[in-house]
Amino acid sequence: MEEKVIKVLSDFSISPGPRYCKQGPDSGEEFYHRLLNKDFKEAYQQNKLLVIDLDGTDGYMSSFLDEAIGNLVYDFGKLVVEKHLKIISNEEPVWKKLIEERVIDEWERRRENVVGPLKTYKRDHNAWYRLTTNGKLEKGVWIHSA
Repeated sequence: MEEKVIKVLSDFSISPGPRYCKQGPDSGEEFYHRLLNKDFKEAYQQNKLLVIDLDGTDGYMSSFLDEAIGNLVYDFGKLVVEKHLKIISNEEPVWKKLIEERVIDEWERRRENVVGPLKTYKRDHNAWYRLTTNGKLEKGVWIHSA
């Protein structure tokens, strides 16, 4: 399968921040809305693999990864994410393990129970993509305020 790569260090930030935009710069929420959602949607439509390379940064708070990848699972579903997403974390394999063994399953349960991700109001998010249960891509703004 052809790949598209997001390298967090060069495409987003050397110092990824907290979970929400309102908590500080370069948050997981911002990463999801600025890069990950659109790039994943394109990978899904083109039947490609989206690779997220976590290496080279100053490190991560687990909440950053939980928010970014969790939103992805909530908007596209576990099976689609597992088919079209690859995580690289050679420097800290624990981050890949956290995502694959905890984050994906926890957010799939949230999706099934319709417990949507919170969105903060530090900045308005442009409309983003979501795959509906009938397999249709929709673009919209779904707000569950923090």
